[in-house]
Amino acid sequence: MKISYEALSLILDSITEHIVVVNETGEIQYANKSWSKFGDNNACNIGADWIGVNYLDECDKAAAMGDEFGQKAGNGIRNVINKAQSLFYFEYPCHSPAEKRWFMMRVTPLQVAGKDYFVVSHQNITERKLAEEEVSNLARIDGLTNIPNRRAFNEFLRSEWQRCFRLKKPMCLALLDLDHFKLLNDTYGHQSGDECLVRVGALLKQFCNRPGDISARYGGEEFALIWGDTWLVQAQQLANKLLNKIANLNIANSQSPVENYLTASIGLAEMFPGNSSSESELISQADTMLYKAKDSGRNRVIC
Repeated sequence: MKISYEALSLILDSITEHIVVVNETGEIQYANKSWSKFGDNNACNIGADWIGVNYLDECDKAAAMGDEFGQKAGNGIRNVINKAQSLFYFEYPCHSPAEKRWFMMRVTPLQVAGKDYFVVSHQNITERKLAEEEVSNLARIDGLTNIPNRRAFNEFLRSEWQRCFRLKKPMCLALLDLDHFKLLNDTYGHQSGDECLVRVGALLKQFCNRPGDISARYGGEEFALIWGDTWLVQAQQLANKLLNKIANLNIANSQSPVENYLTASIGLAEMFPGNSSSESELISQADTMLYKAKDSGRNRVIC
């Protein structure tokens, strides 16, 4: 069967992998339809015509904005071009605001008419990664409340910090402490206290509906919520709504000097991730706000 250039182009356009061919300088010579379509759907500024765009330059731009995956991609492509590696591949996340996604990048050499070219492909491996994540998550879930534990919180915070840094977006952190929880335990017993934590954990899940959100048990009766790509005014509205929802659980705490039902205090902070700041600063700010909420009488949000 003799395949024409047009037929070969149709075949490449029909597959789901995103494929480009670059020359020795990184300039794109060919891009299939899946590559162009993915770029359009993800707000790339290139447009429909990728021919002539230097892919190495695009990787370097991403790396300059703090994207470690852009740096790895650029280094890998250069290693294959310079024959330091026979091929290169690595897996990376590429989450959108609506869904989690992972891709595998492969770079392989190609010779046409005595000239060196390089095929760069990106395969969607989301289904496999979600299955792996499900298994991994079992070690990152708090056994009592069935929400992420402190370890998962730390990992997520680091990842979301990097994502918001690349996108120049704000992120907010809320630290929540159940008011006078020890009195609830002493009055009704530890089993009632555990049931209380389970109900609060289930409630927190309602406030994390995007890939950039997470609720976690931070320790004891303290919880944490991360809202990525979220402004302070939006996070404050969510935190106040959460405070009311906790009150509406009507969990008795008759010995509490605040109310005769369970209440909570929330410290809220917003930061724009950058080179001169760190995740620990965001935690410190939220923690300071939490102490202010407690000192101000509890059962409130301070931001």
